[in-house]
Amino acid sequence: MDKILFVDDEVAVLNGYERLLHREFEVSIALGGEQGLASIRGNGPYAVVISDMRMPGMNGAQFLSQVRQKAPDTVRMLLTGYADLNAAMDAVNQGNIFRFLTKPCEKEILVKAVTTGIEQYRLVRIEKELLEKTVMGCIKVLTDVLSAASPEAFGKSRRIAHYVHQLVLKFNLTSTWRFDAAATLSQLGCITLDNDLIQQAYTDTKMSPEDQARFNAHPQAGMDLLACIPRLEPIAWMIGQQLTKKIPDVVPGVPEPSAQDIVLGAKILKLALAFDDLRMKQLSIEDAIGLLQIRRSEFGQDLIDGLEDIVPPIARKALRKVSSLKLAVGMIVEEEIRTKEGMLLVAKAQEITPALLIKLENRAKAGQLEKEIMVLAPV
Repeated sequence: MDKILFVDDEVAVLNGYERLLHREFEVSIALGGEQGLASIRGNGPYAVVISDMRMPGMNGAQFLSQVRQKAPDTVRMLLTGYADLNAAMDAVNQGNIFRFLTKPCEKEILVKAVTTGIEQYRLVRIEKELLEKTVMGCIKVLTDVLSAASPEAFGKSRRIAHYVHQLVLKFNLTSTWRFDAAATLSQLGCITLDNDLIQQAYTDTKMSPEDQARFNAHPQAGMDLLACIPRLEPIAWMIGQQLTKKIPDVVPGVPEPSAQDIVLGAKILKLALAFDDLRMKQLSIEDAIGLLQIRRSEFGQDLIDGLEDIVPPIARKALRKVSSLKLAVGMIVEEEIRTKEGMLLVAKAQEITPALLIKLENRAKAGQLEKEIMVLAPV
């Protein structure tokens, strides 16, 4: 059953709401705005939150504005007296609440309002779930394309995604899928580059100014590829910032406070990329963090400190040789897979995806691969 929360500064009023509606709904109560926010953090999510307007310290409009930030899907309603109508209407117009109710509010009106609010909450959740599944499907297809087109880039993106996920959880960012997606697709623009150029860049090989400029353009290429897909605009923007010297504080088309999280996500992505670059030079975690301290003005000390207990990507797999005809999804290759003519198909440390497996099976059946390949296979 969907839960609803009543917030008021009078215990008797709260107990009255609980007695009035406990048969129809799962009712929770909170004494004042601070306790209401604590309930949302500890006992949420709530489908509907109904707050009195006049409360000491934090009035109802201010409280519901914070609820909007912490639980944007929750439907917010305001109970107010006639003297507070102008303030209530302003709150509605600013988008902070779904509806306001005047006191005293009869049970029939209150039940109808809460029922409508729950229906609205369910519609929002269903639409959001459907949209996220559609978006994640697009991301999965793009990831498979990257794994087949550029093994080196795909392998790097998987490592970056591992680091980003840990940092995002540590800094309590919401909608974590957006940051995971930005990391996973961070190297998507590399499909516009030659694999030899990508390998030179990732191994820190000295390149000509022209080649370096071509490689440095891949974040913009990835951003352009994704920018036209609805709901991926913030992800595209984060990807576009990964090699910039200073990340902007404003995200086009994204309002506060979501823009703050997107900016922080871009900084985390940039830091994870720099950290992986150093780790691929065989530096220890401690030495890599030490070198990143020199660039603390770019990342911020808090983000760099977040790397101190970072866990490297280690899978519970066993090292073994496998026939090239018996490779499987989820295996991690422990050596470069090249055709007999020398063309790179899979980079070392890359996980085999469904699309990549089909590609390798076709090559193996054509006799273009070595008979056995060293892999990490699930235990």
